Amino acid sequence: MRLAFFISGRGSNMEVILDAIHQGHIPATANLVVSNKADALGLSTARERGIPSIFCDHRDYESREAYDHVLVRHLQDHQIDAVILAGFMRILSPVLIREFEGKMLNIHPSLLPKYPGLHTHQRALDAGDTEAGATVHFVIEELDAGAAVLQARVPIKESDDAARLSERVLQMEHIIYPLAVKWLAEGRIHWQGGAAYLDQEPIPEHGVQFSM
Repeated sequence: MRLAFFISGRGSNMEVILDAIHQGHIPATANLVVSNKADALGLSTARERGIPSIFCDHRDYESREAYDHVLVRHLQDHQIDAVILAGFMRILSPVLIREFEGKMLNIHPSLLPKYPGLHTHQRALDAGDTEAGATVHFVIEELDAGAAVLQARVPIKESDDAARLSERVLQMEHIIYPLAVKWLAEGRIHWQGGAAYLDQEPIPEHGVQFSM
């Protein structure tokens, strides 16, 4: 499976997936890295690993749709099979999402459907939640609302602030995202009719629950 990664910053989730590919754990190749930020550290990572990379500035386009049309052309030019969002801080339009329906994954730092959008850790703390976590999900047109694939939970400690909680959640992201991408590359997961399936069986609403 030929993968493209979309990033806006360091791309730490991309890095762990690239490591898993290099080690032979994921039957895929990394064929493109796209960023909307020229100074994204993940672009340097791509260059160091010999992966084609593109900086495409959304400010150069008159609309979200016009920008996404350009992204689709880049993906087609590189014969991309699936798109992995790894900290891409852009809301995608239907132009791109429909082109890769069922072939685009994202990881969100909350126990979806709780806390879509930003500031998830602080929102969990403010709500008095006893646990937080991360969710890998298929991307659909509604923000952070696609069918969940895999979810990991992290207990919230009394001493936690948003930064400390974020660090522990990120550790779990680095475990479950490569696993979900592996399932996608192996053809074990698919999206159909708004639902996610693993080995042809429906995945529960909140995703497969990961445990160490």
